[in-house]
Amino acid sequence: MQKTHSNNSAHHPGAGNLTGQQVSGRRLLGAAVFTVSGFGIAILSNWLLPQVAETTNAVYEVGAVTLTRNSFYRLVLLGIMLIYALGGVTAWFNDSRRPRYVKQAAFRFAMGIVLAVYDLVATKLALTPQPFFPGPAEILESFLSDGSNIFKNMLYSLRLFGAGFLLGTLLGVSTGILIGWFPRAYYWIYPVLKITGVIPAVAWMPFALTVFPTAFSAAVFLIIICSWFTVASQTSFGIQNTPKTQLEAARTLGGNTFYLVFHVAVPQAMPQVFTGITTACASSFTCLVIAEMMGQPGGLGYYINIAKVWAAYHKVFAAILVMAILFSLILAILGAVRSYVLRWQRGQFK
Repeated sequence: MQKTHSNNSAHHPGAGNLTGQQVSGRRLLGAAVFTVSGFGIAILSNWLLPQVAETTNAVYEVGAVTLTRNSFYRLVLLGIMLIYALGGVTAWFNDSRRPRYVKQAAFRFAMGIVLAVYDLVATKLALTPQPFFPGPAEILESFLSDGSNIFKNMLYSLRLFGAGFLLGTLLGVSTGILIGWFPRAYYWIYPVLKITGVIPAVAWMPFALTVFPTAFSAAVFLIIICSWFTVASQTSFGIQNTPKTQLEAARTLGGNTFYLVFHVAVPQAMPQVFTGITTACASSFTCLVIAEMMGQPGGLGYYINIAKVWAAYHKVFAAILVMAILFSLILAILGAVRSYVLRWQRGQFK
């Protein structure tokens, strides 16, 4: 009886950790259908339910295609359905992806239902306070009416974030190695790091705008400060916690200081380094948006400020959506780099 109960629980959608072999093709197909059906319901509700609230329905020419806000919204939902369907096809040929795809099916279905309800309440009936809470179709309409402007400000944000975060990470790793390995550097640099690290980066804004010649370079400085402290602290912690047995073994084999630092201590500290980089990425992105709202000539934060002045809250939500996608992509890239660099850790943790 106990064995039968265990087998049944292995096939339950919410049961423990499943292996790819335990997820049958039939169950995977069911998860794929369940996933896309939620978004299918959202498409049908937008298409079939009548528009009760008064609204304008502008027409946009995109190449040879004519779109309205609702038709564009349905196309986006259809694209999401295709992406998840392709994810199911990929999971079919990759056993390692099957359990996760099946496990997330219920959440994806719920996403589609939430969009359908939100579209009904905010777009069809306009029961939410307007214009502060526009419907999903109106939010996506911003990309039809002002897509080039959103794209231009997105590129500005990426350029600003890339310059500040990369320089801050390089400076943080270098500082962390110095104070983690050399006692004299720790004595002189760590107090400065500790004092400046507790000060919010935006508090340096008046100083940065006075010292640096352009608003762009001032914002880069703020992002550098924001990422430097976290990366340096985590790197130094990893360096200082290098096992003495590894260092003694390397010295016995004739390793000099350079070898001990870059072939023993730094590789050992890489998990802490990536923890610092990931944490710094989140705080730097926050600093980026604040800096853009307080003096930059472009960027998504700047775009949100302008849209807010004109009460174009659908454009505000569109910029927030772009931010969420960008930050998710950046974290995914960092995660992929971390997985490759720390591939020796695979299987050691849950």
